[in-house]
Amino acid sequence: MSKTYNLFISHSWTYPEAYEGLINLLNKDSTFLYKNYSVPKDDPIHNAKNDKELYDAIKKQISPSSVVIILAGVYSTYSNWINKEIDIAKNGFAQVKPIIAVEPWGSEKTSKIVKDNANQIVKWQSNSIINAIKALC
Repeated sequence: MSKTYNLFISHSWTYPEAYEGLINLLNKDSTFLYKNYSVPKDDPIHNAKNDKELYDAIKKQISPSSVVIILAGVYSTYSNWINKEIDIAKNGFAQVKPIIAVEPWGSEKTSKIVKDNANQIVKWQSNSIINAIKALC
């Protein structure tokens, strides 16, 4: 029986094509099973009234995941959410959640903050991403 990996995939709904592209890469391998704990587009978390409420809501989403995947596009550097996700993955639980930074396809500039906090940095390739998940879980 194949293992099912619990993933939190960080993303910006301002750039939905990057998130959807990553999901397509994960789905290329029919033997790779995963559960996606990402924040859905219509989730009430988007209406958090303050930083604490947002932090707690993100932490609740990340809690069941084994690994946090962050797209390392340059926009990530300026995202309040991504900074919270990194902090939660590293400091929010008794056991640290490993972070995988995925460099977007064809990107020349990437997020230093994301890459500096990543346990593993991978290219925009199905095998690279899946192998990193398996190695860290």
